[in-house]
Amino acid sequence: MKLVVHPPVDDRRLALLREAAGDMVVVNCAGTRDALREIVDAEAFFGKMTPELLTAAKRLEWVQSPTASLEHYLFPELVAHAARLSNMRGIFSDVIADHVFGYILCFARNLHLYLRRQTERTWAPIGGEGTRSSYSVGPGETTPMDRSHIHVGDQTLGVVGCGAIGSEVARRGVSFGMRVLAVDPAQTEAPDGVEALWPIEGLDELLARSDFVVIAAPHTPSTEGLFDRARIAGMKRSACLINIGRGVIVRLDDLCDALEAGDIAGAALDVYEVEPLPRQHRLWKLENVILTPHVAACSVRVPERHLETLLENVRRFAHGEEPLNIVSKTEWF
Repeated sequence: MKLVVHPPVDDRRLALLREAAGDMVVVNCAGTRDALREIVDAEAFFGKMTPELLTAAKRLEWVQSPTASLEHYLFPELVAHAARLSNMRGIFSDVIADHVFGYILCFARNLHLYLRRQTERTWAPIGGEGTRSSYSVGPGETTPMDRSHIHVGDQTLGVVGCGAIGSEVARRGVSFGMRVLAVDPAQTEAPDGVEALWPIEGLDELLARSDFVVIAAPHTPSTEGLFDRARIAGMKRSACLINIGRGVIVRLDDLCDALEAGDIAGAALDVYEVEPLPRQHRLWKLENVILTPHVAACSVRVPERHLETLLENVRRFAHGEEPLNIVSKTEWF
């Protein structure tokens, strides 16, 4: 058997791959021409698959994606091909869940607003009886977020997508004493402590009940544009929307309109319809928004986890076992 690797990996990873592969030959291809030649009789492939490479492959049984997301990896010929496809889901889950709760704690304790006041050397509590918070929208008008600091344990957390990342977010919500609700199109077993796990048809009910809504769903044909103005309007006016899933799930213009109209109290985003977020975009000017530049998955632990998953799957394939993280190519996850 043969495993083709393209683009090539460094010498350390190559040595570990060959150790994991046992009797299976591992070919580290420096360029496309080499990959096209070697993939003809290869049973396995790791790296960036292309239509040209797939056409050249005659014996391919398994493809390992180097990414967790697949919207930029899949193409029609690969979806139709008989080869199994696995991805890197699960290696970022706890790291991203930490990022989510950084957002939640900022909103609950107004930390993002205090940081702004710190740069201005302003000593002034936010919210509370008889005061106006920074969420006030005009003379005599306030949004539902014009209140004192929130106790996280009194809040309801709604998780959209209860896969590896969503489950970690849900578990953290339970540990904070939150009421946790979730929706998922495929998962049917809720993490411990989660009050309800509904099919995606329960999304509107989840939005109506939740104080914090966390999007942890992948980019699929059915999630693109899922959160438009009408969907966002189904949330509580006092709720915050958090997106660490995929940028195209939330229509940014609709989100800005909803925030400016007071339909919801705040939003935190790590992913965007357009990246980098244009400097002139309205989101930059909104105080009730937290923006991070697609860094929720960043951690010193992730590269080694990535390698461990790859090595385990190579071992499994070499021994005739099912690789981890086999995906449904038609559903993109």
